[in-house]
Amino acid sequence: MLSNKIILLTGGADGIGWECAKAYSKAGAIICIADRTSLSDEKIKELKTDNKLFVKCDVSDEEQVCKTIETVIKKYGRLDAVHNNAGIVHPSRPLHATTNDEWNALMNVNLKSIFLTTRYSIDHLKNSNGCILNTSSLAGVIGQENHAAYVATKGAVNALTKAMALDYAPFGIRVNAVCPAAISTPALESWSTEQPNKEQVQKYLDHLQPLGKMPKGDVIADACVFLLSAAARFITGCIMPVSGGAELGYRTII
Repeated sequence: MLSNKIILLTGGADGIGWECAKAYSKAGAIICIADRTSLSDEKIKELKTDNKLFVKCDVSDEEQVCKTIETVIKKYGRLDAVHNNAGIVHPSRPLHATTNDEWNALMNVNLKSIFLTTRYSIDHLKNSNGCILNTSSLAGVIGQENHAAYVATKGAVNALTKAMALDYAPFGIRVNAVCPAAISTPALESWSTEQPNKEQVQKYLDHLQPLGKMPKGDVIADACVFLLSAAARFITGCIMPVSGGAELGYRTII
């Protein structure tokens, strides 16, 4: 579905990003991972292609983002898609208890990074009629208790996705977002440890999604492959829940 597509994936070293990296590779893409955490040799071997690139990059740093995209273009000559997946979840607390540094870090990694990758990739995406995909969260749609700053970033990602879709549609560039609910990732494990009732968190997360227990990131990756493929060629501005129905309404807990 993604044969020979050049895809820049931020935050691809673990969690949902790593599952996307494997899925894109399997679908035939040339995957370029940008992450501040290095990939182990074992992980690199899991990517089912010899044509791949890893760039160490802090996506909140403008110079590093610029150089990363330059590296991709220098090696491959074009860019077909950008998947803005990098994100952080800390802290898990209400707004008044969030520090300036915590607020700034969330805004810089979860939101400013999309601004930066777009600034430096848009001309290349115009040339390829490419697309942009943002990893959001269901929290940005329905809210979440004790996670105010994070929720604010994801709500902004959803609004930004729609605005970008309108701005770039004249150039044939599609812009969409995926909204997971509870997915088993290192980031969610970190969030779980911050909760006051840790023993109940797993039960809560497994019950959250009507379709079943908390899945791994491959369910998100499958949706991302679709949204970056020609099969989704007439879909833009979509905030797609990949959530097992978590947003559908109240349910009885038994």
